[in-house]
This record gives sequence, structure tokens and C-alpha cells, in this order.
Amino acid sequence: MLRGLDIRDMLIIDRLELEFQPGLNVLTGETGAGKSILLDALGFVLGWRGRAELVRSGAAQGEVTAWFDLTPDHPAWSVLEEAGIAFEGELILRRVNSADGRKTAWVNDRRVSGEVLRALSERLVELHGQHDDRGLLNPRGHRALLDQFAGVSGEVDAVRSAWRAWRQAEQALQAAAAALAEVQAEEEFLRHALSELEALAPEAGEEAELDARRRLMQAAERIREDIARAAAALGLQGAEGQMTDGLRWLDGVADKAEGQLDGALTALERALVELGEAQQGVEGALEALDFDAGELERVEERLFAIRGLARKHGVAPDDLGAFGEEVARKVAALDGGAEDVEALRAKVAEAENAYRAAAEALRTARMAAAGRLDQAMAEELAPLKMERAAFSTEIGPADPGPDGADEVAFVVATNPGAPAGPLAKIASGGELSRFLLALKVCLTGTSSGLTLIFDEIDRGVGGATADAVGRRLAALARDGQVLVVTHSPQVAAQAAHHWRVEKRQEADTTLSTVVPLADADRVDEIARMISGDRVTDAARDAARALIHAG
Repeated sequence: MLRGLDIRDMLIIDRLELEFQPGLNVLTGETGAGKSILLDALGFVLGWRGRAELVRSGAAQGEVTAWFDLTPDHPAWSVLEEAGIAFEGELILRRVNSADGRKTAWVNDRRVSGEVLRALSERLVELHGQHDDRGLLNPRGHRALLDQFAGVSGEVDAVRSAWRAWRQAEQALQAAAAALAEVQAEEEFLRHALSELEALAPEAGEEAELDARRRLMQAAERIREDIARAAAALGLQGAEGQMTDGLRWLDGVADKAEGQLDGALTALERALVELGEAQQGVEGALEALDFDAGELERVEERLFAIRGLARKHGVAPDDLGAFGEEVARKVAALDGGAEDVEALRAKVAEAENAYRAAAEALRTARMAAAGRLDQAMAEELAPLKMERAAFSTEIGPADPGPDGADEVAFVVATNPGAPAGPLAKIASGGELSRFLLALKVCLTGTSSGLTLIFDEIDRGVGGATADAVGRRLAALARDGQVLVVTHSPQVAAQAAHHWRVEKRQEADTTLSTVVPLADADRVDEIARMISGDRVTDAARDAARALIHAG
């Protein structure tokens, strides 16, 4: 519920604070007093697109603040939660418009975009008027309104789920068919490549290992000759023999040297051990270098085959194994692709049938609800002096989509035998107002939590018809909140809370203000609406009669 509106320096309002109440809130005043400015200001803080220049002449900026009380289950909470905005029962919207046109908005002191404001506004306020293209007059919204009236959220969810499943199945089929077409185009190449890779069976790291072995074997003769010389120098005919002789000679005289040779003997023994290890390493190297020319040829042949295959496929030699796995996967997809595509086609057909069944169930529910809505509208139009008018909810085929395969349109005929047509084109101003009011009364039970605003929806009607409009507005406001801008005394008489919008002149400046009316002031205001500028006692008596009748 909208609890208050604070407006500063907007158009011809310098400072204005209003506190609204539950029930029927009525704003009256002479033409040009500024009633539409209040709606412009409210639309501004709610993020609606409206006038480009709103800042009062001479002011640096204009500002509007609106605050709402929300029930725990109010649909606006979901918008706040998604935007990450904390809330504690009261919702405060504030928007500033600088003189240079820049606009800045806050929700509960958290800066937000205009998109967040508009998302909130859709769950907070609903505006209706003769030029309302955001609500009931917009044919694109009629299907959603019928679904709201029908209470078919479960059926709609089922259709949306089936639609997603159908789309996903089609996407999977398209991807599989495209993949199959791709591998079919290179089938000959893939099968030949797989044959080559399987025959060669390269392993990771093998190319580097073969290259090292090849280089080793190429240099082996020269290396082996030097190593053989080293082996001879280290052996019995060389270092080993001499060290052994030296050790034997020293050992023979050691006992006579009074310990002088002990260190030398120990060092020679260690040296002989190290020499033995060196000889083993040299002999091992000689054995490793012992190869035949055929082995070198085989190593070079495989090395060149691996490198050639890598160049052919544009990969590193160590990546040939992974490349082979990818080729094998494509060949497997090629072999089983046709069967997979056929299986996916079957899934698409199954998903389409499920969607069409869900859409048909939704259409059946919509058709039944359309009949109930038409009957409810007939019952609402009669008290509004339109018992000869006809309202019809037409349901026709539409392209399948997430909300079904139905097109919904509200059409009217104002008199028996007259052609039916779209609501916005067939009805005159006064008739249109009553159609909108009747439709809103029929739909209001399923749209809780909204503050409903009717902008001169009673224009073009008077007398008993205006009285009927006022009573229907009062009934609509009984369990919620309705704001009405009106020139009709019959409607104003039904108000639970009444404000008068008036202009005042200060020096060379015209300003607009809003005055809450007590009971006596209400009588004078409604009397003015009845008789004009000159309020007579008879007009006051008529005003009291209207108020008491309400």
C-alpha cells in the first residue's frame, strides 16, 4: 500500500507531502490545478517514462520520495531480494532529477537503476485511464490477464517446462546433426589418419628418447675409441697394475717404517676401490655403445616416421597420442552418429508431443476461464448502465511459445448488432472508462498487493452512471487501496479520504498544493463540483445527499 508521497521542486510544486490511507482515496480540483502533476511525480519515482523536464523553474534539482507498507507475502519482495536490497517492512523509493536532466534513484538508501524501479512499480502500482497503454488496453497483456483470472499458474508452468524441454531436445538434435555432417565431410581422411596412427602407435616422450639414442649412436665410434683407451689406461696394464704394485711394495716394508706408511696405504686402498668403480662405469659405457648399424637404421626410421606424422597433422610429436584419441572419437561418432541422430529425432518428437499436450490442457483451461470472465463482465457492466454492451474474450491460435499456442484478445460491442472490435478502438471515452472499471473489478481478486490508480476514468459519464462508477470504485477499494483523480461529484462522494488540488499565486510564481478535506470542506468541494464556481446552499444540500447516500 502507498503510504506517502513527498515532492520537492517538481514542475509547479515547491514542497508537498501527502499521506495516503487504505480504501478509496480521491483527488479533486479544478482543471489545471495540478492533479496530473501528482501522477507525473509518482510515475517519476516509480521509474516510468514521462515528461522530459520535471524540475521546477529556478530549482537546482527536483526530488520525489514514496514509501510503501508491504505485507510479508507481497510480490515486491522478490524484486528486492534479487537486487540484494535489505528490507524491514517499509519500502522507501527516492529519485532525484537534476536541472541538467540527470536522474538518480535509491531504494531503502541503496542506489539502483531505473530498471529496478520499473520492476518494483509493476508489483506496487497499477495505473488505469483512457490513455493507459501499460495495462488493460494493451492487447499483448490480455493473455496474462486471462491466466491471472483463471488461476492457471500450474498449467502455465507445465507449458513453460515442456517448451524448454522441446527447445533443448531440438538444440541437441541440431548439434548432433551438425557434428555428424562435419565428420561425414572428412570421413576418408579420418579413417586413413586413424589407420596410420594405430599402426605407428606413438607414445609420449618417445620422439625425444629416439632422438637422443640416434645422436648417441651416430657419435658412438669416436666415443667408444676414447673410452676403450681410458679403460686400458685404468686396467692392469695401466693405473690398476701400477697402483697394485705400489701397494704391494709399500705393504712389504710398512712394518719396518714405524707407521710412517699407514696413511699412504689407506689412501691407496681407497683409491683402488674408487678406481674399480670407475672401471665398472667405463665398461658399462662400452657395452651401451656396442650396437650394430641396423639398430641405428631402425631408430632413424621410427623417429622420422613420428616427426613426419606430427608435421602432417600439425601437432607436436608428443601430442600425437591425444590427437589419435580425438580422431578415434570422431570415427566412433561417425559409426554411431546416424543412430544417435535418429534417437534424438525421436526425443524431439516426444518433447513436442508433451508440449502440445500441455498447451492443449492450458487452452482448455483458458477457454473455460474466458466464458467465466465474459459472464462476470456482463454482471459488472449492468450496474454501470451498459447492460446492452457485450464483452467477449476471444482465443485464437498463435505460434507455439513458452506461454502456449494461444492468442487472447478482449473485444467489445457497445450495442446489440454493432460490430465487435478491440477494446481501445470501439468504446467511446465514457464507455471505455466503464469497460476498464468492470474488467478491473473482475480481475482484482487475483492481483493482491497493488495500489490501483484511476486517472479520470469516469470522464464522459454523469448522473446515475457516475454514481454506479463511484460505487464500483468504492467496492474495489474495500479490501485494498485505490487512488482516483476525478471531476465527478458522485465518485468523490464515495471517498473514504478526500484531497483537493489547488493552485496559489506567490509573487510571479504559480504553485500547486494539495489540501486534505475534513467533512465540512468535503461538502463545499463536492458542491463546487456540482454547481461550479458559485456554491449555493442547494448545491451543498445535494453534496450532503451524495455523501450520505454513499
